Amino acid sequence: MDKRVLLERIFGYTQFRPGQEELIDGVLSGRDVFGIMPTGGGKSMCYQIPALLLPGITLVISPLISLMRDQVMALKAAGVPAAYINSTLNAAQMQAVYRNLLAGQYKIVYVAPERLDYGGFGSIAERIPISFVAVDEAHCISQWGQDFRPSYLRILNFIENLPCRPVLGAYTATATKQVREDVERILHLRDPVRKVTGFDRPNLYFEVLKPEKKDDELLRLLVGKNRKSGIIYCATRKKVESVCELLQDHGYAATRYHAGLSEEERSENQEDFLYDRKTIMVATNAFGMGIDKSNVSFVIHYNMPKSIEAYYQEAGRAGRDGSDADCVLLFSNGDVQTARFLINNSSDNEEMDPDQQELVRQQDFARLEAMTGYCKTTYCLRGYILEYFGQKHPEICGNCGSCRGDFEARDITREAQMILSCVKRIRDKLGYDVGMTMIQKTLQGRKDKRVLEKGLQELTTYGLMKDVGTTELRMLMDHLEMDGYLQTDQEMQTIELTPAAGKVLYHGEKVEILTRKAPEEKTSAAVEVTGQAAELLDALKELRNSLAREAGIPPYVIFSNATLADMAKKQPKTMREFRKVSGVGEIKAAWYGTAFLKRIQKFIDENE
Repeated sequence: MDKRVLLERIFGYTQFRPGQEELIDGVLSGRDVFGIMPTGGGKSMCYQIPALLLPGITLVISPLISLMRDQVMALKAAGVPAAYINSTLNAAQMQAVYRNLLAGQYKIVYVAPERLDYGGFGSIAERIPISFVAVDEAHCISQWGQDFRPSYLRILNFIENLPCRPVLGAYTATATKQVREDVERILHLRDPVRKVTGFDRPNLYFEVLKPEKKDDELLRLLVGKNRKSGIIYCATRKKVESVCELLQDHGYAATRYHAGLSEEERSENQEDFLYDRKTIMVATNAFGMGIDKSNVSFVIHYNMPKSIEAYYQEAGRAGRDGSDADCVLLFSNGDVQTARFLINNSSDNEEMDPDQQELVRQQDFARLEAMTGYCKTTYCLRGYILEYFGQKHPEICGNCGSCRGDFEARDITREAQMILSCVKRIRDKLGYDVGMTMIQKTLQGRKDKRVLEKGLQELTTYGLMKDVGTTELRMLMDHLEMDGYLQTDQEMQTIELTPAAGKVLYHGEKVEILTRKAPEEKTSAAVEVTGQAAELLDALKELRNSLAREAGIPPYVIFSNATLADMAKKQPKTMREFRKVSGVGEIKAAWYGTAFLKRIQKFIDENE
């Protein structure tokens, strides 16, 4: 069967997304492949279609238990024989999968990397025809990746012990140049077909807000989103609890997820979210890896993550079906201190020797600095992210808080001279640099105990900015750091002058800042349907939810929101027309087509 026929008959799409066809052709020609595609860019199709065309079995190695379950569920719904092997299976279930595997009943099998070491699975693997091994989340193999997992280092040994080396594919959504080089080297990819389709997600709207009160801002952002599915990420378990309680008190169908809950409650809460019984998930970063829920219309970060990689991966869980979605980050300077604490107290790298641990820690601090820069920049947010991953981009994207905002240039040369002068005079007096808070209190003329003990009230810069609020002063100092006049010592968290500061202090260099005049309200519409089509869309969602409850599967496994939106627009009357709806494959048309066609016809009859 041809790959394009499979794409349409099984998955319901008439065209490949960028990069998919080249990677699929590479595997089918017997070459290793390395695909770097954004979340929602269709990575899974790059190994699922070859799996159906190649002889034997395809193994998909993934650390994401939720992804395994979701993708196997979706494959079965499309008529593809698939299974997964991980710690959620009991002994009897595991043996049943092994028997079916030996009997050749599967085309695709997902397996956790830890399972590769088990003697039982190893002996099974040696007896079955494995033609293709796909390594998902391949960045986990690099200690410079944000999700390094030592278990991934066992993949190469597993492959080398197979009777015949299969074609090998590596796939990831977030990888810097260094991580990409690590993946190829550690996996021993042989002359791979490389495809970097880019990291951009045009349907995602990015914004960073710096509210005085995060709870109030969060509630403002959620107005009108009662029926939309979204995720709110918090840095700590305690904050997850308080935010979830806040939302529940305000009538939102919210649930929670963090490592402090029992396995039973985590599983139950995740199911509630996946099956749309709860529309909002409040969670730490323990939630979401591999969640293939397609109808998430917003992701809000209550706290700043520790890296651009982590942020983009988490934000990328919005809009996976291609619909517009919002990604908003609520930033405060306290988030930086929380992130530093989490890095310094991490137990993720205990398997490494002390020298390696220190190298990784320093790499984590470098990532944190880049993440902080994202939160403080006044330039294009999408451009900042793409620049980080080494991708060229226009200066203005038109779909982020910076590009949509109404900004004006403001001359802050005088304020800059005061701040830089204060930093210099404190250094001259004490012989060392101090942190941002001490500088602020000196400039504001605070009678703080530590300020007085150090004699900083004697400086000529003491009280120079007594009428400037703390938030405004922090913003000005952040801007001076972004423009390269100040820098933060990442170890001591002290503020230092850079050589460029002398141009402002002694040579009259002008300093300007872009300030927002009036933020433009941006409400993302997950589906661009209006009028009667919007009413039909609601009816189709009700039908989908009813069918999902009967089948015991999440609604999006039947059809995504994007597919239902296309259905509402086209209003098909025959099965042939129904098959032309984007995302409707042959199997799903056979299973669900009659029910949806009847509902559409009923709607048409009622509205003639």
